[in-house]
Amino acid sequence: MKDEKFDELVEALEGALEFERGEKLDLRVVELPPPPEPLSAKQIAQIRKRLNASQAVFAHLLNVSPSTVRAWEQGRREPNQAALKLLHIARERPDALVAASA
Repeated sequence: MKDEKFDELVEALEGALEFERGEKLDLRVVELPPPPEPLSAKQIAQIRKRLNASQAVFAHLLNVSPSTVRAWEQGRREPNQAALKLLHIARERPDALVAASA
């Protein structure tokens, strides 16, 4: 590990300890959103149909195989967290998914 990175880590840990002891209150706090909610096979098929895409095209937009999309829509497999995030984007902002795939 480079000395510069090690020094950054030490500084970060010292800051965390100061914060824990109530000595330092100017640390930046980031609140992360919760993970995406699971989607049913029917919901996944509805997202794809709303995009007017075949399973092959939908798979291409999500960067997965057509057999993966087929398995999701048949309820044989569930999307992982990254795929769920993309599916939620496809549901809420289909234009963003299409634009990102161009």
